[in-house]
Amino acid sequence: MIRKALSAAAVLMLGTLAVAADVKSGPQPGEKMPGAFHPLNINGQDAGRKACLYCKAGDCPTVAVFARSADDAALQKLIAMLEAETAKNAKAELNSFVVFCSDNDKLADQLKEQAQKGNLKHVILAIESVEGPDKYKISKEAEVTVILYRDYIVKSNYTFGKGKMTDKDVETIAAEIAKLVK
Repeated sequence: MIRKALSAAAVLMLGTLAVAADVKSGPQPGEKMPGAFHPLNINGQDAGRKACLYCKAGDCPTVAVFARSADDAALQKLIAMLEAETAKNAKAELNSFVVFCSDNDKLADQLKEQAQKGNLKHVILAIESVEGPDKYKISKEAEVTVILYRDYIVKSNYTFGKGKMTDKDVETIAAEIAKLVK
């Protein structure tokens, strides 16, 4: 009897750990994008102003990234890849933006420098509250959430905990962009 109780407790704990390791963040594939939000744009046409990146993208293919920190090396590779892919897929009207969910007062200056150094002409960097846009349900446990959508419907969602996104993940997302713009 004690062994059965311990086994049941072990199964319950393992199930809980599996769920905790699988972070869900943002709208999921098949769901409609939640709509407008107005982050502070750091670069691009609306630099220095709050403007809706969702509204600007419209029903065009879009890669929306929500991140917690600008210091992650894999995120920097993702941004560089997005810049190249967005330029390459201009005819398909691919849009891409990275929204940093942060209250760091120095982040705007850091992102301005990053946009200049990276010569970002296509990827918009922006800042939103720590919680992220209200209706988007960005998880606090997610360091990076990548949402690919078209016609306002989510096609793919990739969510990574702190330090979990790899170069291979960036390659996988690049392959998904190729499918998104077809």
